[in-house]
Amino acid sequence: MRIGIDVGGTNTDAVLINNREVLYKAKNLTTPDITSGIINSIDEIVEFAPKRFNVESVVIGTTHLINSLLERKNLSTSSIIRLCLPSTTLLPPMVDWPMDMKEAILGDSYLLHGGNEFDGREISKINKDEIVRVTEDIKMKKISSLVINSVFSPIASGHERFVANIVAEIAPEIKITLAHEIGKIGLLERENAAILNASLVAKATEMIAAIKKAISIKGLDAPLFISQNDGTLMDSEYAARYPVFTISAGPTNSMRGAAFLSGLKDAIVVDIGGTSTDVGILVNGFPREASISVNIAGIRTNFRMPDVLSIALGGGSLVDEKLLTIGPESIGHNLTKESLVFGGNKLTTTDIAVAAGLKNIGNFKKVNNLNGIMVNKIQNLIKKKVENLIDRLKTTVDSVPVILVGGGEILIAGNLFGASEVIRLQHADVANAVGAAISQVGGQVEKIYSLENINRENAIIQAVQEAENKVILSGGNPETIELVEKEEIPLSYLPGNVIKIRAKVVADLQIA
Repeated sequence: MRIGIDVGGTNTDAVLINNREVLYKAKNLTTPDITSGIINSIDEIVEFAPKRFNVESVVIGTTHLINSLLERKNLSTSSIIRLCLPSTTLLPPMVDWPMDMKEAILGDSYLLHGGNEFDGREISKINKDEIVRVTEDIKMKKISSLVINSVFSPIASGHERFVANIVAEIAPEIKITLAHEIGKIGLLERENAAILNASLVAKATEMIAAIKKAISIKGLDAPLFISQNDGTLMDSEYAARYPVFTISAGPTNSMRGAAFLSGLKDAIVVDIGGTSTDVGILVNGFPREASISVNIAGIRTNFRMPDVLSIALGGGSLVDEKLLTIGPESIGHNLTKESLVFGGNKLTTTDIAVAAGLKNIGNFKKVNNLNGIMVNKIQNLIKKKVENLIDRLKTTVDSVPVILVGGGEILIAGNLFGASEVIRLQHADVANAVGAAISQVGGQVEKIYSLENINRENAIIQAVQEAENKVILSGGNPETIELVEKEEIPLSYLPGNVIKIRAKVVADLQIA
């Protein structure tokens, strides 16, 4: 049995799952420190499922860390070593960052000798004296985090690793992020992603320690795992090292939960929460990955992120009955205090749903005098907003199945334009927690191969094997390994016959 918990902006949802059965679910308000909301949810499950149930693992998904980036708070000062000279000097690290973000993070940046060409040839040799001098400078300034980024390191990571070993010997207290472990091909975007990761390591370590303590206090002797952006999981130690891989776990958990509960592997998932609506596409049971640079807190990055569109529309979104507008303001977790049906004085989309007869919650008498024409117009506006997101995500004109999940799915009545069918699920309100609970171990590889040195078939085999090895090292059961994505792209802009191969495999978690 597994416990899955998803910490959203409004609610913290939890489920207890045995194989394919949801045994119990809990929904509590998210607290500012997040751990209190987690404790409240675990309390409910432990009360329902005492010693007679053997909980094998606890999997938590949270987008809590992205708030630190958006608010520019609780970020670690980080220095950057770029191994590149004599190349790439015109565009220094953080060149296009918002000034307030740069001021919140940047320690110093250093452009040093090293790096490789696309085929692995060295741009220049590592200068060890340079590395020692820079490391001592960083240590003297008491910088806690360091990013090491080498040109084309996803192809040849040796320079990053070599420099990391030198830094670790001189200053073992510095937390090191290697860019090739975070991002893809693309120097600046990979560097940006690595810097964001480095800035979050201390906060993530603190958060995970607090969650572990909360679980321990409740007497759960089960390992903790954290959901990743791609719908797979990682252990808590890995999550503390690579926190940037967790910042979009909420939407992916909902999509994985929708696939599990519906049995569909290919569909569009609409997740309506208390504050926002996220829409994404399931491909072979997993969220489709964004194929272009992803903007995080105003910064271009290229690490693994789901292709998700979001708008400010949720069950707590405020409605202006005169202007006939929705949001973007939301009362979020104060819905049960401030909305009309719960005795408050603010008109929300939930009030509209109750007035339209879509859901019987709260006190209907509080909204039965709302103007019927206004209610219908707001309902239509909600549908149009969601239909627009669906249309933007679709790659063909064909209608596709649409799965509605999240507590706010009550806002949608009837069918949706562009949907072959609209699927409403049992336990849709906790699909995010279900997605966390069923998470598998994942391994992904993206590499460039010159077909002058290796044939296409062997290159694919090599990439898939490397991805499988990553899964096994991460605790996946070798007997359950499944290839869920394989892509090859010719790179005509590079000399020679060159292709980029991406392979992703998953496996069930193997717990001793």
